[in-house]
Parts: sequence; C-alpha cells; structure tokens
Amino acid sequence: MGSYDFPPTPTNEKESLLPWVETPLIYSSPLSRQAGCNIYLKLENLQPSGSFKSRGIGNLMQTSLNPSATSTHFLCSSGGNAGLACATTALSLSSHSSPCHATIVVPTATSPLMIEKLRALSASAVTVIQTGSSWQEADNYLRTNLLAPEAGVEKVYVPPFDHPVIWEGCSSMIDELVKQFPLDKSLDGIVCSVGGGGLVNGICLGVEKNLKKFNGNRPKVLAIETEGADSLYQSVQKGEMVTLDGITSIATSLGARRVSQKTWELANGGYDGFVSATVTDKEAAMGCIKFLDDARILVEVACGATVVTAYNGDLRRHLGGDLSDDEWKGKNIVLVICGGSNVNLDILKGYKSTYGI
Repeated sequence: MGSYDFPPTPTNEKESLLPWVETPLIYSSPLSRQAGCNIYLKLENLQPSGSFKSRGIGNLMQTSLNPSATSTHFLCSSGGNAGLACATTALSLSSHSSPCHATIVVPTATSPLMIEKLRALSASAVTVIQTGSSWQEADNYLRTNLLAPEAGVEKVYVPPFDHPVIWEGCSSMIDELVKQFPLDKSLDGIVCSVGGGGLVNGICLGVEKNLKKFNGNRPKVLAIETEGADSLYQSVQKGEMVTLDGITSIATSLGARRVSQKTWELANGGYDGFVSATVTDKEAAMGCIKFLDDARILVEVACGATVVTAYNGDLRRHLGGDLSDDEWKGKNIVLVICGGSNVNLDILKGYKSTYGI
C-alpha cells in the first residue's frame, strides 16, 4: 500500500493471456486533505491500453477466441478508449494465438489525438473507420456494414460496454480491491465515471460477489457523469430511461446517449447505495489539472469528472452530507482512476485557457 507494486509474474498459460494487469491501490494524502476524509486511488490508468477498458474488453475478446479459427477479426464501436483496449488486446492475443485483426469504428467527435493513437498501434493489425456523430451511429454503421461472414475468418463483435462478460471483466477490479484494502478499515464508498455503464456495472457486480469480504457492509457507489453526457442522471431524475438527443460535453469518452439497461436497473433500486450525480465540463477539466499537480498523473476529462468530487465538495455532499466533521473524517473512499488516452499537456493548457482555471 502506498507504492507502485507491479503485479506478479504470470505462473500459468491462462494467466499469462490476461489482457489486463493488477493495478495498485494507493492512499492519497493531497486528495484526502482536500476531501476531508480518507481517499484511496485505484490506478486503472496503468492498464495496457491506458484505461480500465482493458479489463472488460479484454475479458470479452479472450473468452471469444476460437482455437480452431485460422484468424480472428474483432470489430469494436467506440468513443476511443474501448477501441484502444480492443486494438491493444488484439495485438496481445496475436502473440499467443492465431492472427488477430481489429477494426475500430469511432464517431466524428473522436479527437485527432485518439485517432492517431489507434492508427499508431499497427497499420497491418488495426483498421480505423470514423463515421457518425455519436457512438450509436458508429455502432449502427458497424452492425450494418461489417459483420457479414467472411470465409476463413472468425468475426467477433466487441461492444464497448453493454455485455455481461465485459461487466465480469470489470468486476475483477473489486476482486483486487478486497485484497488490497486495509483489513482494519471499512470501505464506505467507491466513485467512478459513467459513460454507457460497463464500469459501474462491473463494480456493483464485484461488490456483490465479495460482500462477505466487506464484512457485509456494502459500500455506496457514486456514479459521475458530465453535464451534456448525463443520460443516467437524467433517467434517474425522470424515473425512466432517457436517450439524449446528442452529446454536448467535452468528455466524449462518456458519450453514450443511453446507458445500458443493467445500469438503469442498478440505479433504480438494483444496488442499495447507488448515487447518480453530475459535474460540469469546467469542473471535470479542473479535476484533471489539480490531479496532475497533486498526484503527478495525467488523465482525461472523463476521469477528471470522478477526481473533481474530492476537490469541489461533491464527495461529502453525496456520500456524507448528514455526517459531522469527525464522522466524515473517518470515512474511506476509493476513487477509480479510470485513465483515458484523450489527453496531453496541450489539451490541459487549452482547458486552462478556455475555462480560466
């Protein structure tokens, strides 16, 4: 705890094929001071693809491999990070099995930086198609035009978030967490960002699987979106599933116009202690900038949405608003640092200028 411990060397063939790694859980003094409680960081930015997507996407792709196939073609629609996870995993699996190719279909809102990173992986193994104004339109293009059977090729559709095997992969984060978290402390809350819902679905699943290890105390789950990409929050407010007309937030990685049915069920009573909330784009950008200063970790705004709750008072307001200062001081909260690759120093400088941060 408190240091960057690398995962152990794989000891068997199945483990060596895992497209994700065990990530550290560290205590953050700077964020704890800001939030007024104990803040722990689950560093999913250290995954091979740069985000938590390596877990769910990797799990789906690995379990979909057909040992008898001559080659496998993975097809993924994505706002960016799921596509990077798919492409990264395809390259990894190719070194352990028959050749794998990945075609990533992204909307026009996907930044040039993300397109560049996708295309830089391997021109021979990764194809990038940019079409449609939203993830849904990109996904419709993929389903309509790219899934036709092809002789000698095993085609596998890889959705970015809405699949039980993806949620199962994301739940491995909680399997790690119960081993890493101090045994003498109670875990009171987990905070994560929400796009389509794959991450939060996996977190809730993981908690339920490991409830005995939490001594029966189910931590609250705070699900954060940015305004303009807040399909879950609007659904909760209206009491029915909402499909956004479009995505207006700068956090394009959260750009699902409609969350998964499972996410809605969890928010609508399926998980006791589920809280849905939003932050502004400016707050999410501020979270990235402050986090870089305090933790020396660079993340995109989709992750900054989670981080900023430790700075702007939202964490206490949503998870401890009725507690005294002394009671809140003893609470233990994990922030899922989901990572994301749509960021560099120039982008952060742009945020500082645009929002006057």
